[in-house]
Amino acid sequence: MNPVSPLFEKIDASIEKKVDLFDNSFARYALRAIFACLFLTLGTAVAFAIAMKGEAIAHGLGKILYAFMFSWGLVMILYMNAELGTSNMLYMTVGVYRKRLNLSKALKILFTCILFNLIGGLLFGFLVSATSPFQSLALDNYMLESVATKLTKPTMTILVEAMFANILVNTAVLISMRMRDDAGKVLTVVFIIFIFSFLGYEHVIANFPAFTLAFFASGGQMDAMTLGNIVHNLLFALLGNYIGGGLVMGLGYAWLNQSKSAYVD
Repeated sequence: MNPVSPLFEKIDASIEKKVDLFDNSFARYALRAIFACLFLTLGTAVAFAIAMKGEAIAHGLGKILYAFMFSWGLVMILYMNAELGTSNMLYMTVGVYRKRLNLSKALKILFTCILFNLIGGLLFGFLVSATSPFQSLALDNYMLESVATKLTKPTMTILVEAMFANILVNTAVLISMRMRDDAGKVLTVVFIIFIFSFLGYEHVIANFPAFTLAFFASGGQMDAMTLGNIVHNLLFALLGNYIGGGLVMGLGYAWLNQSKSAYVD
């Protein structure tokens, strides 16, 4: 008999909860996915708002402040039990590999989650754009320039950055699952997510509210904000996120823990 991994017992339990909610109360599952982008939008908004202030004080300060504040979006998502597409890339891949659900059900849950994340990102990104910090912005401010950079990255850059982004997101999720102390969990999430935020890596779900907020805050005046650029970024960020979260972290650690060795997580 293979040794039991305490971490994968928790992952299996989380997968079972997700499947049960999806099967028995689809509307509640959808709302949890929408709520994920509510929290992510708020984290993104305060990160951009404080970054714009910081950049006015000293060049480069804005990026540091942005990375630190953006991290709190994932803290809210984890503690409020919202459904985030990028962490579900890990859960659904593990679920299929460990035969907790079939491929068809895993794909339905994952893409339903991403769809309602998108709806939440569009809705709350639009609403936040109507708030005071995002009125009458100059087109050369930190937020709009950052989003324009995202929209004009080469394909391979987006793909690789997205892979690393979701390795970091799921590392934060898995480490937090192994910790009992709430203060430790919060610090872990904040500083791991800081890494991908500061490095400017691509997270497809975070880009939903970021692009929406930038579009409406700029009054649609951004040259880089074209349909082609948006689709290009989101498509390859989605693919890269799956490689990092689903294959590297999900499949990788599921395989590592299907072992007769006592060395399990």
